[in-house]
Amino acid sequence: MAEIEFYGSGGIGFFGMLTILFIGLKLTNNIDWSWLWVLSPLWILWSLILILFIIGIIIAWVVS
Repeated sequence: MAEIEFYGSGGIGFFGMLTILFIGLKLTNNIDWSWLWVLSPLWILWSLILILFIIGIIIAWVVS
């Protein structure tokens, strides 16, 4: 029988772990940040992905 191997990231990642840390610190009153900044690792990550995607589209458009 053949084995199926899966090579995924297998983890939560840096930004996910940072978000969990910030939420824990906020809920235990160790930081007095707004929820916007507590959840910032999530929106910063998606913003970077969107920016890179747009740059890729622009480069593809210029090259073709």
